[in-house]
Amino acid sequence: MTTAQTAPPPSMRLRELAFGAACAAALRAAARLGVADALGDTPMTAEDLAAAVKTEPKPLRRLLRALTCYDVFSERPDGTFAHTGMSRLLREDDPGSLRYITLWCTEPWTWDAWPRLDEAVRTGRNVVEDLYGKEFFVYLNEDAPESADVFNRAMTTSSKQSAREVAELLDLSGASSVADIGGGQGHVVASLLEKYPAMHGTLLDLPRVVDNADPRLREGGSLAGRVDIVPGDCRESVPVTADVYIIKNILEWDDESTARCLRNVIRAGGPKARVVVIENLVDDTPSMRFSTAMDLLLLMNVGGAKHTTGSMVSRLEAAGLVIDDIRPVNPYLHAFDCTVPV
Repeated sequence: MTTAQTAPPPSMRLRELAFGAACAAALRAAARLGVADALGDTPMTAEDLAAAVKTEPKPLRRLLRALTCYDVFSERPDGTFAHTGMSRLLREDDPGSLRYITLWCTEPWTWDAWPRLDEAVRTGRNVVEDLYGKEFFVYLNEDAPESADVFNRAMTTSSKQSAREVAELLDLSGASSVADIGGGQGHVVASLLEKYPAMHGTLLDLPRVVDNADPRLREGGSLAGRVDIVPGDCRESVPVTADVYIIKNILEWDDESTARCLRNVIRAGGPKARVVVIENLVDDTPSMRFSTAMDLLLLMNVGGAKHTTGSMVSRLEAAGLVIDDIRPVNPYLHAFDCTVPV
């Protein structure tokens, strides 16, 4: 571990930070080339790896050398390369895989947008519409289908991994129904229905999203008889009655859209309904570097923002919710457990 005695001087550290794009690009290259997938439990030479992923050996060695500086892969004394805990996460088959998250954070549009961060900071507006002449998700789906696919895969991976932790954290033993609002493919509601066999669930999200719901929830799936899939936009209405409402990672819009979503949930649930809001925070969490980077990316692509604890509390209370508890789900997520007052 780096100590105060061994830490690089400020001039060296700032040079490294200024070249941060090189590290991001190296991670993207390794992910796209499938280097981590080609490397198994036995260390391999750069030459053998190059043959496996169809690259030139010398440039691949240079790529691996750069990544080993960040503990992504390691070089052994005999010149072979081996996996580290981080490089294994680039494998597509790893249970905790971050391959698609890595690709999503380094998609081509990000390289267009990052140089305009100063513009976004000056104006408080997203820069994507000026870049491409379209709202961000319209641009993705119409002009960048490969990026749209990467986004969907990244969100699916992330949701699957966190859904299990959300289900473990939440005690819904007194409830008979749960609604996953803006719940994507429904991994959270599926995990909760598996935990509580007598519970009924509802998944609400945009039509194009719920069309690809978790197979467990669709016709013929193991949970299909206990769930309703409702296409809709929670900012427009929430036509769902439930004991508990889960709102995870969607309150990142402008303040008015966030307020509308919360008002709609409160109206649908009525007094005593439980509302659990789960979000990344940009204060006092172990994931600050990641969360603050995502916060800046949200500013640039949709004009949104991640929340501090205080800003989340103020929005929930302004909507009329009573906050009963705030707990970490994992190093990246916090749960705000709320009630609609009588």
